[in-house]
Amino acid sequence: MRKTTLLKKYIRDPELLLMPGVYDALSAKIAERCGAKAIQASGYGLAASYLGLPDVAILTKTQMVELTRNICSAVSIPVMADGDTGFGNAVNLYYAVREFEAAGAAGINLEDQFFPKRCGHMNGKQIVPLGEAVKKIEAAAAARSDPDFVINARTDAIAVAGVEEAILRGNAFAKAGADLIFVEAPAKADDVKRVIQSIDAPVSINMLYGGKTPTIPLKTLEEWGAARVSVPVASLFAVAGMLEKAYTMILHDQGEELLAESYQFQQFTDLVGLPEIRALEERFLDDGELHARYSG
Repeated sequence: MRKTTLLKKYIRDPELLLMPGVYDALSAKIAERCGAKAIQASGYGLAASYLGLPDVAILTKTQMVELTRNICSAVSIPVMADGDTGFGNAVNLYYAVREFEAAGAAGINLEDQFFPKRCGHMNGKQIVPLGEAVKKIEAAAAARSDPDFVINARTDAIAVAGVEEAILRGNAFAKAGADLIFVEAPAKADDVKRVIQSIDAPVSINMLYGGKTPTIPLKTLEEWGAARVSVPVASLFAVAGMLEKAYTMILHDQGEELLAESYQFQQFTDLVGLPEIRALEERFLDDGELHARYSG
């Protein structure tokens, strides 16, 4: 089954789809190893890990497509790309969708914010007029070559214009061709439930622990009818904390103590695929080169 078709199936299944966020190929491989059925390429994570900058539309489309391609190539599970606002108007968005699809993504997030956008849990967001936002979703639906490529239409309207506007936009985006409606940053549990049950399409909710949306048990979200929950940056924040601890220990000559909490050398080389490389070497290199490399 194609990754696009599999992702669409997961979204339509009655079971809630939990999609952890990843920020590079290594985090994607680890998420897959831990049992994730599908993953979200987090624009916040890409900006932070690649540039060390916040999620305020500094990364270019070319950079985001290439980073997403690396993630898609590293795993066998579906990857949802982060297309931000489409990097311009509806025509720019049309070509962005084509590029992310060609990079191997199974779907894409697209926002109704003005460019430059901001992380959905930051203050100071602005949204484009409804008519413009709808046309951009129509362009996205027309751009995909695979009809199962998932268009995940995100609205940031709650923070700007309230929950009624978010519901209005969600339903309009679904009619325009979106497969999934992503309502960002509802600040109350009642609003989360309301948007899930008021939008006539599968709905996605973002769980950014410590963000504007209260943490709601996954079982409750499933009972309310949510189709997908993304957890975009929890792993990124955890890694940042562990890196700070690790570098502090290294700089205080406590590196050996890290071994108890870290991958060992052999474990890590296995994780990143050295056994597969060795198998290719044994298959394609002649005996003389193999002897020179490995006889010791």
